[in-house]
Amino acid sequence: MKLLVSPPPPLFPSSPCRRSGKAILQKHFHAVATRESCKCGEANRTAICRVAETHGSEQVKGREPLRRGTVSPRLPVPEHIRRPPYDGTDHLPDVNPGRQMHDRESIVHMRAACELAARVLQYAGTMVKPSVTTDEIDRAVHQMIIDAGAYPSPLGYGGFPKSVCTSVNECICHGIPDSRALRDGDIINIDVTIYLNGYHGDTSRTYLCGEVDEPTKQLVKVTKECMLRGISACKHGVSFKAIGERISEHVNKYGYSIDPFIGHGVGTIFHSEPIIWHTYDYEPGFMVAGQTFTIDASNVGLSM
Repeated sequence: MKLLVSPPPPLFPSSPCRRSGKAILQKHFHAVATRESCKCGEANRTAICRVAETHGSEQVKGREPLRRGTVSPRLPVPEHIRRPPYDGTDHLPDVNPGRQMHDRESIVHMRAACELAARVLQYAGTMVKPSVTTDEIDRAVHQMIIDAGAYPSPLGYGGFPKSVCTSVNECICHGIPDSRALRDGDIINIDVTIYLNGYHGDTSRTYLCGEVDEPTKQLVKVTKECMLRGISACKHGVSFKAIGERISEHVNKYGYSIDPFIGHGVGTIFHSEPIIWHTYDYEPGFMVAGQTFTIDASNVGLSM
């Protein structure tokens, strides 16, 4: 297993997925630190929001490499919907160095945003079938979000042209929806983040499309287990290192390696400290009740 000891790569890249037809952005499953449980190189840290397929994953035997499709025009958002600060500019915001804390009132807003994101994600998952395009998924997600009076957080973030991230097969994360139709045997991570009443709710899940081979099914199963193990570590006063330790211990049993993808603080700001590693790490600090951050191990960030 490869242990990650260098600074984290950018989270929203210009790059790898764009090379294979996708670009990046993506999310994370949100963890809210409470006193009882958890629910719902420094140089690169300021760039922590642009990353994905930086190293070519091995192709599954018999599966064609991912090819670029046509990206349709950006969808409009009604004027009455509240927009995040980065709307209207393609500038990629720096990761905020502050650790976001919430009181009872703001936790209510965070829960509402996360609950909506979860409902949108669940709906998007019902669309994962052979012949459906990722652009169709984006349109459905966009409409559901604006119908709820919210803004699709990825849209316009650092120039990202779509309202959801759809990362197919070897595209690890932050894939740009396009005209490529899903095929039998594909896997797809759908990453939904919404901005509601000034708060970002962020979540993602990897889905199987049609009949998927057993090794790939196991990979997706293990990534979900890693996410749940990371969440189980979250509690007031616990070191952030515990998240990566639990995930790494589980991954090691299967002989997988962990791709350099990381979680982050989330709330009124899309991306902030703390940086959440999914490997054994040296991230200082401890979780505090009222913090909100993401654990992104539910992405297919493991390599066979």
